[in-house]
Amino acid sequence: MKHIARKRFGQHFLSDGGIIDGIVDAIDPKPGQAMVEIGPGLAALTQPLVERVGRLTVIELDRDLAARLRSHGQLEVIESDVLKVDFTALAARLGVAKLRVVGNLPYNISTPILFQLLGHVDAIEDQHFMLQKEVIDRMVASPSTAAYGRLSVMLQWRYAMENVLFVPPESFDPPPRVDSAVVRMVPRAEPQALSPPLLEELVQVAFSQRRKLLRHTLGKWLEARGVEVAFDLTRRAEEVPVAEYVRLAQTVGP
Repeated sequence: MKHIARKRFGQHFLSDGGIIDGIVDAIDPKPGQAMVEIGPGLAALTQPLVERVGRLTVIELDRDLAARLRSHGQLEVIESDVLKVDFTALAARLGVAKLRVVGNLPYNISTPILFQLLGHVDAIEDQHFMLQKEVIDRMVASPSTAAYGRLSVMLQWRYAMENVLFVPPESFDPPPRVDSAVVRMVPRAEPQALSPPLLEELVQVAFSQRRKLLRHTLGKWLEARGVEVAFDLTRRAEEVPVAEYVRLAQTVGP
């Protein structure tokens, strides 16, 4: 029986064989690796992945799809909202130090998923995700560009990232109304030590009014904390490189 895509789950099923091959090649799965797929759906990506690695853990919220996937002998199916999955505990249960995480993420909750995984980054070897191209543009954006913002800073602090594949709407059934792409995210081996919640708060304040100079936003935030630092507040938030936000968070910390 044909599965009808459910709008509430943001379902768009990948159906282009050439694109699927391109994604698998970019991931480069190896036999025996501990790999987790988020949102396997109709298993278009799942099947070529499991053929390479041997066994695969998949996280699927849709109970009908989860039931179908359970009939596959090489899959461990976690029927759950991905935002409730403890990836650190999952790695420990699978007996590995690091997981490789892949998936065609639901576009309506892609940013919360990225931040959820950021909290488990020490248990992750790399991530390959299909996302809305606009989101990936923001993730990999350079300072002084329109796409550079909170997501750019928070993820570039912790990951080296690159856009590895463009995916047009017609590669899906049903086709989304946006262009898609695949991003590779590799955790940095030696990230700068700081308080992630503090960095997140700092960056959120900085970008809260993009058009204003930082003295109106970040300046007031620093003043309220009684912090005096050598930081140029005559710039706008988008003009400040990631490394400067990180240094400021380290100075203001813990």
